[in-house]
Amino acid sequence: MTSSHQPSGGHTDPERHHDGPDPGSGHGHQHALGDTHAHEHPRGVKAWFSSLLRPHSHDAADSVDAALESSAEGIRALKISLIVLLVTALVQAVVVAFTGSVALLADTIHNFSDALTAVPLWIAFVLGRRPASRRYTYGFGRAEDLAGVFIVAMIALSAALAGYESIRRLADPQPIRNVGVVIAAGLIGAAGNELVALYRIRVGRRIGSAALVADGLHARADGFTSLAVVFGALGVLAGFPLADPIVGIGITVAILFVLKGAARDIYRRLMDAVDPDLMDSAEASIRSTPGVEDIEELRLRWIGHRLRAETGIVVDAGLGIVDAHAIAVLAHHRLLHDVPKLIDATVHVSPRTEGGLDHHAALAHHRRQVRDAT
Repeated sequence: MTSSHQPSGGHTDPERHHDGPDPGSGHGHQHALGDTHAHEHPRGVKAWFSSLLRPHSHDAADSVDAALESSAEGIRALKISLIVLLVTALVQAVVVAFTGSVALLADTIHNFSDALTAVPLWIAFVLGRRPASRRYTYGFGRAEDLAGVFIVAMIALSAALAGYESIRRLADPQPIRNVGVVIAAGLIGAAGNELVALYRIRVGRRIGSAALVADGLHARADGFTSLAVVFGALGVLAGFPLADPIVGIGITVAILFVLKGAARDIYRRLMDAVDPDLMDSAEASIRSTPGVEDIEELRLRWIGHRLRAETGIVVDAGLGIVDAHAIAVLAHHRLLHDVPKLIDATVHVSPRTEGGLDHHAALAHHRRQVRDAT
């Protein structure tokens, strides 16, 4: 027996609307938040700097939003950040025309490239809103993770370009005209990129989008290149022209740390990894459901920025099919309340084993084949 209520395009299933606590469970969203955010986070300057390179994330959001609303919020974040980055890059391009700064020209190109990474992610969010089909039975949410791979590649390209320019300028230092204007333009670039990074990362965390967080990290990486321009110009003012390429090498290392965090998060999404806290919340939710005696299995997976669950529960063998199904529905309902970003669950019901009887004996040889193959 399996319970699974597939949401329709208009979310007509009454189980899908969570305007308050589950009357059968006695708790709602706040319970889930307590489970997934109970541990302490490091504080201080070191923790702040670490958060710039690897922003902390529970891989979940603080509330359960409708899938379509979260996609729309992601698209809105991309639109706004795209405008900010384009304006920033255009201002820098004007300064390049007057100063002839090669370093600032490279930084301007980086900012234009970062703005353009919003396009494939925007397309992915739009694709993710399409309904599932007979071929793509889980929908098109994976397009978001594919866009994340492209963004990681762009961060890697930013690191490569920054490293190349730094080494080239170390071997062949370039004079900088109008140093004060270059510093101002670099600060504009750093500020614009960091504002976009903070916005994308914040929205990405809230809607559960690893790709949008990675895009925010890309903006942060380009913000670092803007800072390299500023520190290099300051070095020129101080009479040390080699400060520009030396700082650039340091910024390249910082971008590599950003790349590592972004690549790790996208890799985990592609490999169906989830935060263990989510598993703990889901398991606690199922075990607290009246009538559930044990959990046979539990799996969670991300499809884009939405979670799906599959679980098998054990109930009293003496229950009728209606009562057993009611327990499955209640477990399903509780999961939707207690696990952030979960939009659907499939709950399989098995009777408690008595007298050595194996209710899954017909499947035993298939399971052995899978175990032997691995």
